[in-house]
Amino acid sequence: MDSVKPWLRHYPVEVASTYEYPKHNVARLLIDSAHTYPEKPALHFMGKTLSYKEVLDAAYRFAGGLRELGINRGDRVAIMLPNCPTAVIAYFGTLMLGAVVVQTNPLYKERELAYQLADSGSTVIITLDLLYGRVANVQDKTNLKHVIVTSIKDYLPFPKNILYPLKLRKDGIKITIPYSETVRSYKELLQKSVPVSLCADVEPEQDIALLQYTGGTTGISKGVMLTHYNLVANAYQCKYWFYQTRTGEERFLGALPCFHVFGLTVLLNQSMLTAGMLILIPKFEVDEILATIARLKPTVFPGAPTMYIGLIHHPRAEAYELSSINVCISGSAPLPLEVQERFELLTGGRLIEGYGLTEASPVTHANPIWGYRKIGTIGTPLPDTEARVVDPDSGEEMPLGQIGELTIRGPQVMKGYWNRPEDTASTLREGWLYTGDMATMDEDGYFTIVDRKKDMIIAGGYNIYPREIEEVLFEHPAIQEAVAVGVPDSYRGETVKAFIVLKPGADLVERDLEEWCRKRLAAYKIPRQVEFRDSLPKTIVGKVLRRQLLEEEAERNDKGT
Repeated sequence: MDSVKPWLRHYPVEVASTYEYPKHNVARLLIDSAHTYPEKPALHFMGKTLSYKEVLDAAYRFAGGLRELGINRGDRVAIMLPNCPTAVIAYFGTLMLGAVVVQTNPLYKERELAYQLADSGSTVIITLDLLYGRVANVQDKTNLKHVIVTSIKDYLPFPKNILYPLKLRKDGIKITIPYSETVRSYKELLQKSVPVSLCADVEPEQDIALLQYTGGTTGISKGVMLTHYNLVANAYQCKYWFYQTRTGEERFLGALPCFHVFGLTVLLNQSMLTAGMLILIPKFEVDEILATIARLKPTVFPGAPTMYIGLIHHPRAEAYELSSINVCISGSAPLPLEVQERFELLTGGRLIEGYGLTEASPVTHANPIWGYRKIGTIGTPLPDTEARVVDPDSGEEMPLGQIGELTIRGPQVMKGYWNRPEDTASTLREGWLYTGDMATMDEDGYFTIVDRKKDMIIAGGYNIYPREIEEVLFEHPAIQEAVAVGVPDSYRGETVKAFIVLKPGADLVERDLEEWCRKRLAAYKIPRQVEFRDSLPKTIVGKVLRRQLLEEEAERNDKGT
């Protein structure tokens, strides 16, 4: 077995290679912790704390309210909320009924929102009063029968709940909700609902708990069907990897959005499973994050590289007490070595790089937190997770160290794509998930992501992987962020273009950057074009939108600029 799975010999002794995972409704993660630790703090939101007993009672009430609206097992309920208590309560309340959660990004424009709601067949949506107008404008293009409206002030402590509407008025924001039989107030729904202890019996390996839409950064967004078993298994896999978890004691800094599958698993599901306190941050702002860490002393801080970059470059970061941070797992994008080293020096905690994708609930790989880690790799597969590097065309396994497509098999791998059998068949083959990511595996079973298959640049017949270039750019002392893409070139087919954000106060000219790269990269990999920018377009979790950069580039070329 060890020759097939060389990573097993590097597992910490506290982590087994295989486990039995519970087969039950995801809602039991909350229910079980609330029964064991009813008075423990479950959620903290902008100064207000809710106990496990209070969150469970509200979730039961929400489930009862949905049932009165005619929602049954298998029906889709969209949740369009930032990190706030209502988002957690609606999530578990929906699952208690056996209904399917459809996580919807609050930043979606009307076109994106209409597409997702129509594609999923959602009949109910819960959203913020601030976002209601957007929902109302697309409702006739969807199957929506009911809109439930909540507000940030619903869970603000006194006097913030009084001051919040005043601030909106001061900012010129006027909200008028036309409440009716089809537009309901969240607070009234809960008040009128009778809390009933219910948790629908489900077929965990077949019944869908979550329709999570892929970000659409590489094309049309698809609904990923994640079952109750997928989500529960991945929550437990993460818990076993974080084997020093102190049940009932951990504090999770919820800066990642829970409507994204990374935040959903490593924050929401993980904190409920371990009876931790989830500190909900509705919007990532560096000053607020530093103050929150110093004040509330979170122990676990999952994030994206851009979050850690923002913190280490804050001019007063060292003035804050950040030593409570014990464990951080970075995902969504490559983690530069400099960022990892500086963040660990700043906090004294461990920052490890991991890997996952929506189609795998999402976590599949991570470096050991307290064991043998390899900087620059995504680590090893989690327990019960198999991984191979294969030829993307033939499916044949590649030799050690050779680049191929990363494929994964495990209990966290999706059921398939919603209403897309052809896409499912091309992505799931003989039980293996073809990730679309190009990777290598070394002799110890540690994997390194080279790049997205679709992001590979072919210049003059050479295969060029953007991440290799970006690592060199990140090492430059003047560069804060960088991304490399392939742009059309009449001679070479494609050529490398780098988009760069400089550190505050730094200065760099293209000629000096070329000299830097020439000493570190083969000539054909050196960026032939460089564009300095104030910022890069990103998803909500900090993944650079390469497609948007390429679209902007194509538009400029069309205009002849």
